[in-house]
Parts: sequence; structure tokens; C-alpha cells
Amino acid sequence: MADADARIDALVERIRLLEDKAAIQETLSAYGPAVDAGDADAVGALWTEDAVYDIDIRVMEGNDAITEMVRTRPHQDYITEGCGHLMDPVHIRVDGDTAVATCHSLLLRRNPDSDSFRVWRVTANRFDMRRVDGTWKIARRTARVLDGSEEARALLARASR
Repeated sequence: MADADARIDALVERIRLLEDKAAIQETLSAYGPAVDAGDADAVGALWTEDAVYDIDIRVMEGNDAITEMVRTRPHQDYITEGCGHLMDPVHIRVDGDTAVATCHSLLLRRNPDSDSFRVWRVTANRFDMRRVDGTWKIARRTARVLDGSEEARALLARASR
């Protein structure tokens, strides 16, 4: 009986991990459509209240600052000119009520003289996630352009550890 209980407990734990990873993936994959639609409230709902978005060109501290970024320039210019925020499949490590997700992201921008798009940024990303009231949210996003720098490569390298 104890052996059966142990197997059931292990199965429950595996299912919980899969559910957590799926929920984290849903949170992260919602970012691109929300930010490209200019839905600041939907973007804000993905982040904790004390979130930090540390991108190589600026640091936004707090949910309000991240939400406001969607409403202001230059982001609104990107949207009206045509853009797409894309993420590749995310590598996720869960540890209780926290997790780390690592991936690449691309920002595509429409060429104003044609119907084509260009890759404007390719970025290494680390998302520190936290479960808040049963929902996975982004507590910190660190993003570095993949320009050959050690810092950007180090963000990606930590995924395999």
C-alpha cells in the first residue's frame, strides 16, 4: 500500500509540475499579443505589483511603469507602424512558488517602404516568475540584446544549469 501511495504522490507531483509549466507558458505567450495590440491593462495583468523590467536600454520598476510603457512613445509608434513581439519556446524551471523561464525574443518591425518586416532586436531573456494568489506572474524580466556581449550569452547559459 505504501508503494502505491508513493507512486500516486509522484504522479500528482509530476502533474502539478506540468500544470505549472503550462500556466507559465500561457502567461509569457500572452505578452506579445497584448503588447502588440496596445492592451496596457492586459500587459500589466501579467506582472506582479513590484515587478522589474530590466531591458538593456532602460529599467522599469513597478507594475504601473510597465503598464504605462505600453501607452506611451515609442511603443505606440511601433504599433502604428507595424510590429510583432515574438518569443521562441521557453525553457522553464519551477521551484515551488517561483520559477525561472529563459528564451529568445524578437521584435519585428514593418518596413515603411514595403510590406516586408525586419528583425529589429534579438534578445536573450530571463523571466523570474512568482505564483501570486494561484496565478503565475512575471516578477522580473531581464532582457539583453544579443550583440555578442558576455552578459547576453550568460542569460541564456543559465537555462541549462
